[in-house]
Amino acid sequence: MHTLDIPAPDLLAAPTSRSVNPLRRVLRESALYPVFQPIVNLGDQSVYAHEALIRGPQGSALHTPDALLRAAAVEQLSYEFEAACVVASLRHWGQTSVPGRLFVNLSASALTQLMARRGRDAILDLIVTFGVLPRMLVVEITEHERVEDMDHLAEVVREVHSAGVALALDDFGDGRSSLRLWSQLKPEFVKIDKYFTKNISQHGDKLKTIQALQQIAEVFGTSLVAEGIETAQDLRVLRDLGIGFGQGYFLGRPCASASEVLAPAPKAVLSERQIVVFPELSRASSGGHLRGFSLVQAPTVTANTTNNELAAVFMAAPELHGVVMLDGERPVAIINRARFFNEYTKLYFREVWGRRSCAMHANLEPRLIERDHSVDELIGILTSQDQRYLTDGFIVTQNGRYVGLGTGDQLVRSVTETRIEAARHANPLTFLPGNIPISQHIERLLKKQAKFVACYADLNNFKPFNDYYGYWRGDEMIRLLARIAMEQCDAQRDFLGHVGGDDFFLLFQSADWRDRGERIVAEFDARALALFDDDARAAGGIHAEDRHGVARFFPCTTLSIGAVAIDGSRFSRAEDVANLAAQAKHDAKQACAGLLERSAPAGNQDEARRN
Repeated sequence: MHTLDIPAPDLLAAPTSRSVNPLRRVLRESALYPVFQPIVNLGDQSVYAHEALIRGPQGSALHTPDALLRAAAVEQLSYEFEAACVVASLRHWGQTSVPGRLFVNLSASALTQLMARRGRDAILDLIVTFGVLPRMLVVEITEHERVEDMDHLAEVVREVHSAGVALALDDFGDGRSSLRLWSQLKPEFVKIDKYFTKNISQHGDKLKTIQALQQIAEVFGTSLVAEGIETAQDLRVLRDLGIGFGQGYFLGRPCASASEVLAPAPKAVLSERQIVVFPELSRASSGGHLRGFSLVQAPTVTANTTNNELAAVFMAAPELHGVVMLDGERPVAIINRARFFNEYTKLYFREVWGRRSCAMHANLEPRLIERDHSVDELIGILTSQDQRYLTDGFIVTQNGRYVGLGTGDQLVRSVTETRIEAARHANPLTFLPGNIPISQHIERLLKKQAKFVACYADLNNFKPFNDYYGYWRGDEMIRLLARIAMEQCDAQRDFLGHVGGDDFFLLFQSADWRDRGERIVAEFDARALALFDDDARAAGGIHAEDRHGVARFFPCTTLSIGAVAIDGSRFSRAEDVANLAAQAKHDAKQACAGLLERSAPAGNQDEARRN
């Protein structure tokens, strides 16, 4: 029997009581065996590798991996157990003729001990003896405890790499596998913990996390393996994200015999020409933090500064709206320029008060804001009854120390810019994706060369309704359209975005898109009537002023949708698709049609634009 420095059988002999040290008996009897779970290349739909997962004797208390690990800890046989797992995995894999790589699990401590006890060459000889090529072996480091000596582990890993054996980090993101471990060990593979892949189709935060890991992987030249893929929808999201490899029950369950080909169900998902609708993450612009502010580097004064000295400071800096009073490094007050000179220029003030402390003019209740504060959280300054905050501005600190002044004008401008930027990502009225996610989704469809239908939806006679009933009811009508459209769209296939105002954009991949569009029109036209008063419903509309200020009759608000079928292989720019949909919308409104399909121009649009 081949061993990796496992104690001799007599040392593993079972004691008299058969209830004590059951794992030692399992190791002595070589009763461990592996099952193999496929690791799939999500790009070419092939079975790229298998991970060997250890099981104990069938029907015993030590059959499951968790039970085996607990027993190894209790019996202090962790190294012996892990070494036996590797031996069992290599032996069984060497007996198969299935192509592809083999992933075997080892903790960092077991790998370090193994190299110290046996050495690289002896381990290589053993691997080859089992009929396994070193270049087809991947050691998967599974960390149950934080690595204490990372530098030494890096040296061991270099020895492993020099033997032609590859390395993988398991469960990255579960709190034990650190970014430093990734950087220092430089593994060929990193397995993303299943927490981030489970139900990723419903969680925008998980999607953003994996996108961040993709950027790190690109820096380190690492391939990512998404673990825990259990549903077709999660696979679609990971496929469209461009994750290289996947593993999980939907792709293949652990089995005693290795799989050579991918099962039909996941193969069908990976072969689809359609793209999935990514879950959206509510977000604000990163520019909405005070770190994006150009702070006023105003001079400071203390309680010992006289009024005459402060006047000289202001006279030397005409643009300065105020100064900060410090107590040591701690800001305690603001002195407003206008209010100071309003008193300082009074008759005899300089003669009587000129050499007195300027603290008499200080606002001792200034607004103190930390540099990392979000601009959105400062809106209270704009709405505060104490308007001194707008005229005086606010003091910006970092760890409690003064770093500069912010002005009310800056705050108003930054809040406005932040809201505009945020609205490009998510409309604040409906919380639907805005212009940027719409364009990104179109670009993904074109990159996949998918066939889809782009629809532009707009309300007829909405402005007269909005003017007649007011913005509150106008917003209610827009939200009504958003709800109806969401109800009729397939959340997994169809993308719904809110361009702004009463304009919406729909990207259908559903085969029954026309039926869905017609239901949106019919349901909106019917339910929107409830937003008119009884007289308007009876008359079929309202009298209001048109854009030229002329009073006339406007029918009740209805919905028009312009649709154009897009062949993604003929386009490369989202802008071209959006323009075609906008033209179709214009035609639908001119024709007073509910849903109107417009044919896309013949020929390749990229070539037509160049010519």
